[in-house]
Amino acid sequence: MHDVVIENEWNGDIVNVTTRCPTGRTKSWRRVFVGISGIIATMLAASNDYAQETPELSQLAQNPIAKAISLPFQNNLNFGVGPHNDEQDTLNIQPVLPFNVGNDWNVIARAIIPLEYEPPLGQATNSLVGLGDTSLALYLSPSHPGDIIWGVGPAFAFATASHEELGQGKFDAGLSAVVLTIQGHWLIGALLTDVASVAGPSDRNTVHQMTLQPFINYNFPRGWYLASSPIITANWRGPDNQRWIVPLGGGGGRAFRFGKQAMNFQLQVFKNVVSPHDAADWTLRAQFQLLFPK
Repeated sequence: MHDVVIENEWNGDIVNVTTRCPTGRTKSWRRVFVGISGIIATMLAASNDYAQETPELSQLAQNPIAKAISLPFQNNLNFGVGPHNDEQDTLNIQPVLPFNVGNDWNVIARAIIPLEYEPPLGQATNSLVGLGDTSLALYLSPSHPGDIIWGVGPAFAFATASHEELGQGKFDAGLSAVVLTIQGHWLIGALLTDVASVAGPSDRNTVHQMTLQPFINYNFPRGWYLASSPIITANWRGPDNQRWIVPLGGGGGRAFRFGKQAMNFQLQVFKNVVSPHDAADWTLRAQFQLLFPK
């Protein structure tokens, strides 16, 4: 048991809330359980009037550069973080907007806006809740691809964190690319992003990092599917033994319609088989996605 002080911003005022709890574990688990239970109940109750469309709907949800507006909410609950093996939570809001560029090309804009809870990482530190650094990738992709679907373009990270500890304080730029193929029930591909610092305060550490997300999906009838999409990261500025995070795991989900609204929900679990000291041991990822097919 320990005191947790959370600074939160509401209507422009900073509010400090002090509570006594076992590192927030009960509250985190309760919130995740209630949210997942509600979404699963919606999935099971979803109308099957559009059952013949759900294989395409699943592939639309799984394709990171699909020609459809989507709004995913991806929550990553990390276990075993820091010296006290606390929980850390990140809710990524990830809007995707496609644009036509003539008849032959599309530009797909993918943003990631993280809302973070950071546990105390030392004796004299407090828990933090706030906005992290926002990232944006722009993919140029052919409008009429063949068996191989691809996109490539610039990637950026902006210093939007509400607390210094929740961000890197730098403007980063680099490249991002995605490639995938759809073969029968299978959708397989990978997304690679590499960015480095190009501007920012000189007293903040220079950043050069890579993320690689392979994804494998096997689709069943009525929108159900199995999935594995671990996010592998490399901090090229870190020491060799603290550079990589390599998770292994997977899960499943369903793309469905509730009324006429297309949705997707998935749940995955990952074990970090390689990670820096004090990084998470396990991650529970729950994603809810609104889809707006053309």
